[in-house]
Amino acid sequence: MINFKKEIANKIAKVTNLNEKELEKYIEVPPNSDLGDYAFPCFKLAKDLRKAPPMIANDIKENIEIDESIIEKIDVVGGYLNIFINKETLIKTVLEEVAKKQDKYGSSSIGEGKNVVIDYSAPNIAKPFHIGHLRSTVIGGALYKIYNFLGYNSVGINYLGDWGLQFGKVMAGISLWKDEYDFENDEMSSILKTYIRFNQEEKEKPELTDLARQYFKRLEDGEKEIVDLWTHIRKISLENYEKTYKLLNSKFDSYNGEAYYNDKMDPVVEELRGKGLLKESQGAQVVDLEEYDMPPCIIITSAGTTIYATRDLASLKDRINKYNFDKAIYVVGNEQQLHFKQVFKVLELMGYGEYASKCTHVPFGLVVDKDGEKIGSRKGNSVFLEDILNEAIDKVRDIINEKNPSLEDKDEVARKVGVGAIIFNDLSNSRIKDEIFDWDMLLNFQGETGPYIQYIYVRTRSLLNKAGYTPKIEEIDFSKLKEKEAIGTLKLIYTFNEVVQNAADKNEPSVLARYLIDLSQNFSTFYNEHKIITEDKAIQDARLFLTYAVGTVLKSGAELLGMEMPNQM
Repeated sequence: MINFKKEIANKIAKVTNLNEKELEKYIEVPPNSDLGDYAFPCFKLAKDLRKAPPMIANDIKENIEIDESIIEKIDVVGGYLNIFINKETLIKTVLEEVAKKQDKYGSSSIGEGKNVVIDYSAPNIAKPFHIGHLRSTVIGGALYKIYNFLGYNSVGINYLGDWGLQFGKVMAGISLWKDEYDFENDEMSSILKTYIRFNQEEKEKPELTDLARQYFKRLEDGEKEIVDLWTHIRKISLENYEKTYKLLNSKFDSYNGEAYYNDKMDPVVEELRGKGLLKESQGAQVVDLEEYDMPPCIIITSAGTTIYATRDLASLKDRINKYNFDKAIYVVGNEQQLHFKQVFKVLELMGYGEYASKCTHVPFGLVVDKDGEKIGSRKGNSVFLEDILNEAIDKVRDIINEKNPSLEDKDEVARKVGVGAIIFNDLSNSRIKDEIFDWDMLLNFQGETGPYIQYIYVRTRSLLNKAGYTPKIEEIDFSKLKEKEAIGTLKLIYTFNEVVQNAADKNEPSVLARYLIDLSQNFSTFYNEHKIITEDKAIQDARLFLTYAVGTVLKSGAELLGMEMPNQM
């Protein structure tokens, strides 16, 4: 596919004798298409060329070699070169590439041979999946798919919270009250009730805390009966989580949690000690990071136990050895920013600077209601993710029964639209912002929502089916797509790969989500302004192929976010 930015930069480089790749970075897309398809700001060249920007722009226009099959014309406005590309070449380039690659359109091989390790979701076992883990799960899941689409080998790691005193509490609670709950028929719920009860009662009975410590010590010591119980609780928890992961289209390649690193922390501590990095501070063993404007990173507490940082360093060393990663991404809440800065700096000080520089913390905000209150902090709010997903599906089913009761596969459509609405609502705004959870907003079929994108996709399929059209690129007369709305839609389709790369570069799925809204709205405008199915077969075929291209990109983009597209609504 023709890279118009590269072609423009090449022509400007020949006139200015400046670096082509640098010039390509300066090229912009004007906010108004009447100003051109691309704009080149000559202000950035003033220092090198020692001329005023308007003079540079005029000089370039006078001397540039224009290939009319690529560039239609160039206007000078102030210090800008406004560049208009050949529209028929744009149309031909885009539609031929869609015909060739189909659902792989927009993909690339830039990540070929490179591993990207993505640590996301990470719920605490022995508890149902809480909505607090929604954001990590869907952001990480989208990044997993986006990097794969760009040719990388994504490795999804679910760093389970499967160790610690809470398991002593669960096991002690089971030993005390196992006959009071229905473990046979409702095991996950019974485990949760036991854990909640234990936490409540230990406030009045401190001896329960001692009992929990005894049970956890027995687990640490490897007592078979206790280890078997812990293994069973872990298994039941994962089986419960898998239902939610299946709904969210989330995939993991490793479930190695905290417990996996129990025997891998001592070597890390010894390495830190051997390299002279450990210092004693108030009875704890720490790495001093004052030189880097950070508090000390605690490795061993004053009680003699390891801590999260110790486990994260052990897991990083393990991932270096296993995956030799090009990137290691941690999709963890905003409140952990300092923790990861400390861990990555300690890894660098240990002599693994090459890998430390490849580590990235991808933070995100909270899930809040429309009043800005954290979900789950107020009585009456649903907090378990499976409950919320099922509620979304039920609400969509109610809408279908009201507006289209004869729809086939209602349950399947309700699932795809309901779950898609939850996913898109999470990913449609910058991840660092809090996600506003408002049923009326996220299930709106006309707003900037998941259901709206799905609706536009279904419309593309409906048009193709109504016309009985099978896309055949060799029959398309590209000159028939000359309307402003058609060109605007094609220009968006052209940028799909650039958008996906941008989403990966920023680890920001909202870049892709906002693009899908823009594409949907542009096509909707085109559809409303111009009949797709007309008496003129040449015009109809061209517009139908554009419709096919829009549907292809919407489906691919939505699937990268973790959404599924229904065939009808």
